[in-house]
Amino acid sequence: MHSFMLANEPLIRLGFFAGILLSMAVWEYIAPRRRQALSRLRRWPHNLGIVVLNTVVVRLAFPTTAVAVAAISAEEGWGVLNMLAVPWWASIVIAVVALDLVIYFQHVLFHAAPVLWRLHRMHHADLEFDVTTGLRFHPLEIVLSMAIKLAAVIVLGPPAVAVLIFEVVLNGSSMFNHGNVRIVAGLDRTLRWFVVTPDMHRVHHSIRPDETNSNFGFNLPWWDRLFGTYRVQPAAGHLDMTIGIEQFRRPRDQWLDRMLIQPLLGTASGYPINRGSGGPEEE
Repeated sequence: MHSFMLANEPLIRLGFFAGILLSMAVWEYIAPRRRQALSRLRRWPHNLGIVVLNTVVVRLAFPTTAVAVAAISAEEGWGVLNMLAVPWWASIVIAVVALDLVIYFQHVLFHAAPVLWRLHRMHHADLEFDVTTGLRFHPLEIVLSMAIKLAAVIVLGPPAVAVLIFEVVLNGSSMFNHGNVRIVAGLDRTLRWFVVTPDMHRVHHSIRPDETNSNFGFNLPWWDRLFGTYRVQPAAGHLDMTIGIEQFRRPRDQWLDRMLIQPLLGTASGYPINRGSGGPEEE
């Protein structure tokens, strides 16, 4: 089974990607959380176009995948988990949780360093918040993220199947927690103890810098609570909050060509990391 999964990594990842994207798009249509001023027709071709471009760039920049690097690490005995007598099932759980923590800190770093914020702010410059926002990242950010992921895999030494699980979950959760979908408030409060929900992550896309620098988690919600970056709700409420950042608010800024040159435009200051002071109290 495991050898089958690894041999068919591209098909497995593509299948989950397409299935989750389609499911979220239908959910957004049936039960939207917010009314959108910009239509899908005006945004989606550009947001999905960046996905195609990023796929090509990663394939050209890296001759191998994180799953393949994990397999090589296991053969060579590289990484902490390959040096310890950890049960196979436990190594999978540890690897998925540890890699998620790495992604959390990477996300914080891309907000804290101005040069990295220049790359990451393209993700935040989307004037709406829906499933395609979770796929909208600058190609240079994707390349840096891949390099960090490969380094983490080499140091940690996770099973290859754990990396595949993590990759699928990370991609799927990014589409889920960026969804413009309505979830009953009581269910949302329960879910966000275990996963990052759309209402939890939407706060992170607020135009207010203190809210932009909160709720950094993608898969697991625990890191924000643990490190003091958790914020329960946006000050203006989910229906009235403004999505995006101040610098890029013209519809033309949402076109693919303009997204690609955003790192060269304007300043990259004014977004200091904060610990959620001044926001609504935690439940």
